[in-house]
Amino acid sequence: MERVYFDHAATTPTRPEVLQAMLPYYTEHWGNPSSLHLEGVAALEGVERARTHLATLLGADSDEIVFTGSGTEADNHALAGVAHALGDKGDHIITSAIEHHAIHDTVEHLGRVGVRATHLPVDEAGLVDPDAVRSAITDRTILVSVMHANNEMGTIEPIAEIGAVCRERGVLFHTDAVQTVGHVPIDVRRMNIDLLSLSAHKLYGPKGVGALFMRDGVTITSYVHGGGQESGRRASTENVAGIVGLGEAARLAGEEMEQETAHTSGLRDQIIGGILGAIPDVLLTGHPTQRLPNSASFCVAGIEGEALLLDLDQEGFAVSTGSACTSGVSEPSHVLLALGLPPDIARSSIRITVGRGNTAEEVDRLLEVFPRIVKRLRDMSAHRPALAERVPHD
Repeated sequence: MERVYFDHAATTPTRPEVLQAMLPYYTEHWGNPSSLHLEGVAALEGVERARTHLATLLGADSDEIVFTGSGTEADNHALAGVAHALGDKGDHIITSAIEHHAIHDTVEHLGRVGVRATHLPVDEAGLVDPDAVRSAITDRTILVSVMHANNEMGTIEPIAEIGAVCRERGVLFHTDAVQTVGHVPIDVRRMNIDLLSLSAHKLYGPKGVGALFMRDGVTITSYVHGGGQESGRRASTENVAGIVGLGEAARLAGEEMEQETAHTSGLRDQIIGGILGAIPDVLLTGHPTQRLPNSASFCVAGIEGEALLLDLDQEGFAVSTGSACTSGVSEPSHVLLALGLPPDIARSSIRITVGRGNTAEEVDRLLEVFPRIVKRLRDMSAHRPALAERVPHD
């Protein structure tokens, strides 16, 4: 059976071009980039070239890029770093109810050391209201953190508008852009972003490397101590090969984004139309149009999302029940609960995220199998209430 991978929001395959760019930094240019000899200089040149590629993709300057070990580390660095650096100015952070656990759990941790948090609600499409951000800011607010696009349902937030509110009120603005970097255009200047987190393995780069954009003039406390790497902003000998891979992935993404977006959004719309048209009592979660170009997410009333995932896996399709970081957890997604969905409906979620290598023929195969599996699982269920009876409406 030929496998079809439809879980690109969880991770993407490393592109062959990226791997080829990385290999010399394992076999030839394996020096320490902090060393002054020729071997060290060769490694440093690879790091700095990658920094330039990533800065170009974000509309940033090279010296505003700090390499990290992951997107999660970048999130932690941004939030904890601001809280410690600006603790004498305030003790209040604003975020949303649908953030990734890398943000949610960091805010919870900071709460144990005296940082207060406001978790803004979202509407039924998962959007944060910029006016709600404005109303929540106080004279003790030091940071607003709202993700660029939600990893479970794909809704893209009005980041530029939220950033403008923060700039107007003199509050730092951070966004977790792990799902968007390399897939939708980002300009940190136009979008009023002070801090931005990203991860290489979400844009066809390697795992174990990420980055934090830190706008010039923004100073936050270092998160990892023990050396002067990254201009004193993140200690530890750099993962040179991984950083080179991130840089190459960023360069390729910038060159091919328009073409890739047209391809993936076409497949996404094919999936959405096919599933909604063939199966009753299915809810598309997230905003109908203001969403990631590769993301289709649903609640399929009357069945468990995990059962649907496992049956699809047996048929050769890799999908997700939502966030890979919460897979195996029996509690319903906090993201879907924040939309106002009942727990049983939230547990019926399925996420299908396509990538650059997927085809319309693969989607056709999925649309042949999907309705049959749903029917079988629903026939096994003792009670299947109509979706309209379970989902609140305005």
